[in-house]
Amino acid sequence: METSSSRFKSLAITAGLSFWFTIITLSTGYFSFEILAIFAITLLIITQIFTKKIEKLLDIFAIFNTKIFLSILFIFVISLYGILFRFLRIDLLRTKTQNDSYWLQIESFDNDRKEF
Repeated sequence: METSSSRFKSLAITAGLSFWFTIITLSTGYFSFEILAIFAITLLIITQIFTKKIEKLLDIFAIFNTKIFLSILFIFVISLYGILFRFLRIDLLRTKTQNDSYWLQIESFDNDRKEF
């Protein structure tokens, strides 16, 4: 974000804050598209007007927002894969053989590599 223009930073901050605004209002049950639009437009106008004066603050918030968002996304994806693998009875480590598993049994032969 340090090499990005200050106008782009304000767009990124507006998108990030609008995302968190949506998450918070959806979880509390007060979400509406009108309120989201008013929030996003107001925030965009304010950050575009004062973009040169708050450029350092935009950098700090963009880094913080990215770390939080990516951490939550990473935890969600790993949890989702764990739930799906448990549901589908997939044993990634092949620690035990199961009759109802989707892994194929492969027999190993000494002459797997044949020279031609």
